[in-house]
Amino acid sequence: MGINRPKHDHRQIDSCLVQFVTLRCAALFTLILCVPIESVQAGQETQVDVQLFEWKRGFAVRSLQHPEIAAYLWFYEWNMFDAMQPGQHTHGTYKLERTLTKDGQLGIIKSDALSLRVTPTSDGADLNLTVRNRTKRDFPAIAAIIPCFNPGLKETKNKPFDNTNTYYLTSNGLEKLFQREIHFNAALRPLVDREARDGKYWWSSKWPLSQTNATGGLILRESNDKEWVCGIAWEDFLSVQGHNPWQCMHLSVCVGPLAPDNSKSIRGKIYLMQGSKQDLLDRYREDFEVTK
Repeated sequence: MGINRPKHDHRQIDSCLVQFVTLRCAALFTLILCVPIESVQAGQETQVDVQLFEWKRGFAVRSLQHPEIAAYLWFYEWNMFDAMQPGQHTHGTYKLERTLTKDGQLGIIKSDALSLRVTPTSDGADLNLTVRNRTKRDFPAIAAIIPCFNPGLKETKNKPFDNTNTYYLTSNGLEKLFQREIHFNAALRPLVDREARDGKYWWSSKWPLSQTNATGGLILRESNDKEWVCGIAWEDFLSVQGHNPWQCMHLSVCVGPLAPDNSKSIRGKIYLMQGSKQDLLDRYREDFEVTK
């Protein structure tokens, strides 16, 4: 007499097995997925590759890995079109209160009318400028101040950037800056033209007016060996100019229009990085969300 063995439903067994394997795989996949996500999140803190330091006219940045590579910010040198005081072109001053934290992670320049915060980053330094109109008159739309970005004084000059390999942004892309011409923001050029007297301005003898307009708040320079680039950018700008006695770069910050007792904040950036001028331009476009 044969033994009656229970009959198994193989379809049910197969279904249970598939569910078991699926659950185990899902758990394993989740475990594997979580590890790199946590690692990425933990590593999101940007490494600061640039050192911020003080010099007699402002702050400067240098590469931690290559300390001979540096760039200097003189804050600030000039006023334009009735900014801070009446006049088409008047002197600014670097004799402002200046502090640098012990860890070198924050530099502050301030006065009653201006405050600038400088924070080192992996590719330069972030700039946050606040301007307050302490006068009794409106700052016009083309009121601006000019910080001087340069390779340094004679005794500390950074030789890799002591040149005229300087570029600014136009409707055709980056173009080389020639001589000491001044290029105005294309959007503000009609307002600038109205201020001319017989086609001349207070600075015409030293900064010839160019007919080529600038379309972005960026000026940059290649090192002599083209291995490094430095530059400065502002989200609101009036003009681009350079190649004065210090081989400097002038990107004027537009501080108008601004009514009395009102304030305005403008974001900027110093760049100091290995790479090409195109690399810096790409970084600028990303940082300031510029498409052209």
